[in-house]
Amino acid sequence: MTGTKKIRMILADDHLIVRAGIRQFLDLEDDFEVVAEADDGEQAKILIDQHKPDVAILDIQMPKASGIEVTRHVRSNRWPVGVLVLTAFDDDPYVTAVLKAGANGYVLKTAKPMEIIQAVRDVYQGKSVLDRAIVSKVMAYLSSPAGPSITINLSDREMEVLTLAAKGQTNRAIAQQLAISDRTVQGHIARIFEKMQANSRTEAVMKAVSMGLIPPDIAHEEED
Repeated sequence: MTGTKKIRMILADDHLIVRAGIRQFLDLEDDFEVVAEADDGEQAKILIDQHKPDVAILDIQMPKASGIEVTRHVRSNRWPVGVLVLTAFDDDPYVTAVLKAGANGYVLKTAKPMEIIQAVRDVYQGKSVLDRAIVSKVMAYLSSPAGPSITINLSDREMEVLTLAAKGQTNRAIAQQLAISDRTVQGHIARIFEKMQANSRTEAVMKAVSMGLIPPDIAHEEED
């Protein structure tokens, strides 16, 4: 690499051992500098606002705010930050939601270190990066004029619960707001998971956003 300018990065992942492993090979590059690390999405937002890195490397599923929410935060503030999502999830809803949020790259954690390093360089240069393992999925999705063909029939109450979950509210907070019991909320969540074929609140919310069940900006709202 020519010149002395370093590519400044924020690394956000809620698993310390994963961050340590990623940082280990990033630090070997002379033109790379990890200026800060975050273990949740809200901390990532703060650090990005503070440091204005060249590239933010984000996991998708993180406490307090997902990588998608952090991406939306970056784009809404118009920070000149390249966003590279580094995740274990290759499901269509994750991919499409991340790309719609404005991420520059989507790479799986199964990628080789040099592939991730190259992805950082590409994102820094303004290029779009998509893991080879999911290119065919994205192309199939984009080639379908109707998009996802799955039909989800949620009840009005389930939609209320899902919308509040998208805002980051806990089961207890949802129960209080809707004047129902915690157990009833858990039952609604379980039925939502079953209907949406989701394994987590985050997955259900992202599928709902990608399917148009809830507006993307809802998941960006802040909750105490």
